[in-house]
Amino acid sequence: MILTVTLNAAIDKRYVVDGFQVGEVNRVRECAYTPGGKGLNVSKPAAIAGARVVATGFVGGHAGHYIEDSLKPFGIESAFYHLEAESRSCINIWDAVNHVQTEFLEPGFTVTEADFKGFLEKFRVLAEGADVVAMSGSVPKGLDGRAYQRLVAICRELGKKVILDTSGSLLSMGIEAKPTMIKPNLDEIRMLTGKRCDHLEDMLNAAREIHEKGVEVVAVSLGGDGSFVVSNEGSFRAKVPKIDAVNTVGCGDSMIAGFALGFSEGLSIEETLRKASAISAAAALREETGFFVKEDMERILPEVEITRL
Repeated sequence: MILTVTLNAAIDKRYVVDGFQVGEVNRVRECAYTPGGKGLNVSKPAAIAGARVVATGFVGGHAGHYIEDSLKPFGIESAFYHLEAESRSCINIWDAVNHVQTEFLEPGFTVTEADFKGFLEKFRVLAEGADVVAMSGSVPKGLDGRAYQRLVAICRELGKKVILDTSGSLLSMGIEAKPTMIKPNLDEIRMLTGKRCDHLEDMLNAAREIHEKGVEVVAVSLGGDGSFVVSNEGSFRAKVPKIDAVNTVGCGDSMIAGFALGFSEGLSIEETLRKASAISAAAALREETGFFVKEDMERILPEVEITRL
């Protein structure tokens, strides 16, 4: 079972407009509502790939119930900690004429220390039954940089593989608890190591420095140039075939889902990187965030080029 953690779950609203105008009335041509938050954008592709997925975190109010109901068609099991306040919404505006994307991310409700302690008790029970735990994204108001650190520590105590995908102090403090894997971008690599990382070799050395401090797998996205991982099995780079991307929002989360699947299936890091890269690329072909079609993934999978660094 893959357990995903979304501490700041949301309703994602995607609006398609023709020529977005600031300060003007904009008519929406198409709209779609989906359960969101980075952890849920991991849950959906993992479930589509066939894994049993349990989603936890915080939800609240009528919006929280909507989020849970929206996960049912994917076969995702909900195990959220409920609050009275309403869950947030996040709005993504896609300008179909100018091909420009604009996002509005609500901050969400406030979580007290008492709320978090209640959640920690629930989380420990859930984590005991998991093969892999994937925790992603921001945290609600009221929580600080120690939030993920405490969750990672529980996973380590239980001997569970845990993926941490976040940023800022949540990441820098979270890796002190030594998660199994992190997926920093270039800015985060610079923050964690203090290195400029202007070239691939610099980024590789920075990732190796993080790895040597106790993070088993460090995966770094290179955007259109693929990605690379540093691990106990060695360092590998993945290059995906060129595709006509439709929506790249959430592709990093789909990659996390691929890593979680690989870990849960006991694949080698090379096979895991290939699967994660193919799922991420397949997700970019679809308008809905955190969604892919298995046929796309299966077609792309043998075309992913893996080289040892």
